[in-house]
Amino acid sequence: MLVAPLEQFQILSILPLKLFGLDFSVTNFLLMNLLILTSIFSIIYFNSSLDESSSYFVSNSWQKILELISEITAQLISDTITKDNNKFFPIISVLFSFILCSNLLGLVPYSFTATSHLFVTFTLSFSVFIGINVITIKKYGLKTFSLFLPANTSFFLALVLVPIEFVSYIAKPISLGVRLFINLMAGHTLLKVIIGFSWSMLLLENFTSFGLVIPMITLVVLFGLELGVALIQTYVFVILTCIYIQDGS
Repeated sequence: MLVAPLEQFQILSILPLKLFGLDFSVTNFLLMNLLILTSIFSIIYFNSSLDESSSYFVSNSWQKILELISEITAQLISDTITKDNNKFFPIISVLFSFILCSNLLGLVPYSFTATSHLFVTFTLSFSVFIGINVITIKKYGLKTFSLFLPANTSFFLALVLVPIEFVSYIAKPISLGVRLFINLMAGHTLLKVIIGFSWSMLLLENFTSFGLVIPMITLVVLFGLELGVALIQTYVFVILTCIYIQDGS
């Protein structure tokens, strides 16, 4: 058992490695991200090709999951992005799959949740933000800066509105990354607190103790809620990304 609830988010060095004064150590953070990426690519690669020797094809469970994720992603894109939405499907699909796998694998006991760290969530959100700005500037040029100046605005009012609009625009990737980080960290921390309380009750009494029932039931309910949070936050991150793309296009 972990001593403190926040220790589950600690990045630990598994294989120390330093070269030329730089730290290239293998950590639990790196291994989890590699596991997520390997799992995604493996599932897609081994379940996306047809067997040429067979005259018909029957989908297995993994292929049905891939089709479901693809359908959800395609529906989100088509409902939100109105122009040239097909070209955004690959990046949105990969983003959806990575966040979903990271959130779900983080619920496995003694695993590591990559999306509970600001470094990961900010990397995702700012990468999306930079990409949207590149697309917008490439398409509209200097007209992009008109986003910060509402139409029919006087000069003196513009002196107030432009800084406000600029700060609001910069806050988009920050809020996008912080939202994912806060929800996952808070949920995992609460689960650890309840688990620690249940473990303490077990040590004081035994498995037949009535006092153990309440925290265990609470733990099951919170785990279900955390599973819902993992799915909802993936959906929220992707739908907001699609909205930002639509605003920029």
